[in-house]
Amino acid sequence: MTLSPEWTERRSGSAPERRGDTRSPHERDYSRLLHSSAFRRLQGKTQVLGIGESDFHRTRLTHSMEVAQIGRGLVQVLGGQFPECEVLPPAPLIEAISFGHDIGHPPHGHSGEIALNYVMRDFGGFEGNAQSLRLLSRKEPYSDAHGLDLTRRTLLGILKYPAPHSRVSRTEQPQLPENPRRMNRDNWEPPKCYFDEDQEIVSWILGPLGGEDRETFQSLRKEPSSTENGKTAYKSLDASIMDIADDIAYGVHDLEDAIKLDLVSEQDLMETLEENTDPQWSQQVDLSEPEDLAGRLADTGTRKKAIGELVHAFILSVRLERQEQFGSPLLDWTAALSEPAEDLLEALDELKIDKVIEKATAQQMEYRGRLLIMRLFEALSSDPKRLLKSWHWEQYRSHDKAGDKQAAHRVICDYIAGMTDEYATEVYERLFVPHNGRVSAAR
Repeated sequence: MTLSPEWTERRSGSAPERRGDTRSPHERDYSRLLHSSAFRRLQGKTQVLGIGESDFHRTRLTHSMEVAQIGRGLVQVLGGQFPECEVLPPAPLIEAISFGHDIGHPPHGHSGEIALNYVMRDFGGFEGNAQSLRLLSRKEPYSDAHGLDLTRRTLLGILKYPAPHSRVSRTEQPQLPENPRRMNRDNWEPPKCYFDEDQEIVSWILGPLGGEDRETFQSLRKEPSSTENGKTAYKSLDASIMDIADDIAYGVHDLEDAIKLDLVSEQDLMETLEENTDPQWSQQVDLSEPEDLAGRLADTGTRKKAIGELVHAFILSVRLERQEQFGSPLLDWTAALSEPAEDLLEALDELKIDKVIEKATAQQMEYRGRLLIMRLFEALSSDPKRLLKSWHWEQYRSHDKAGDKQAAHRVICDYIAGMTDEYATEVYERLFVPHNGRVSAAR
């Protein structure tokens, strides 16, 4: 099936052609993402373990590269197993989507995301995936008004949650804490969404779809309540493949960091594998016995091959399905993990949460990062004329003069969200720590 050429269009209306440039539109998207400053800054953003915890751990950059590699493998395997699906993404497209999927996440990991959602509570909220779409479509410098000016299909793959913030956020705002230091982080978990002010971009992305497809695609599987955010129901084919690649990288590759740092033991691995590995599935995907696999994961000399074996087993467990809900094949086809594979992947994820993320030391670091981001926002918004860099101040002032407080505060939010962990800490220390900081040309 040949897709409409609309899916390779860009919001600018055209792409400059260079003589002798034989790249496809998606190869150009891949190149734009690879060479963007936002992609490079991912090397300084927390993945699971904080930046500086070791010289081994993964960052958002290495994670995104691993997601791209797994996504490419998934497309190759699915293409052989499901030849009837004629709309699988080519390798450069799934790699571009993988490079872009985390590009909007702020410094200090999920704690930074919660902090920005809290401080933006009256100005449209904050969510990392929504920021990725905003950054790539508006803010990243490549074009005057369209960010990296990526193709429509690439942006559709990055649009993981096709509902606006106002549609999925809880219907009642939580009670504000007397002091932000005592904020209950669970009350300020951001809804998975895109920003309301980016509706124009989303409408353009979904332009080739029929009205019924658009309505169904943007429907919810869970409506918001006074205490809980709502949840979207559907992803595009490309987003579903990337999402599984993301889960595999997070559940397996990121676990390697914890094993390397002796936070997860061989006994932990063996118990998790024995309790959660389906023997029939294991045989189908040639996965080693739990005791043997745990031993090889714990051993430095054999760990890489064991990690590769696990990743390959999960890749072989992905299937394509028709949802019978959409006229567009880009929406009707979806990728899914088999139940035994999903159960094991979730168990490995829970092991990492228990042994790493929920440890007091990790939670203390999250608390510190959350307070740092909130105090940065408070300081910058208290005197933007003097504390913002000139380029950000000019943007802030233009929105403020127009009476658009939400857009003005979004400028500060964009600035902080784009920081690396180290740069956010440097700005914080310049503002709040005596005898720290220097006058420089920092961005």
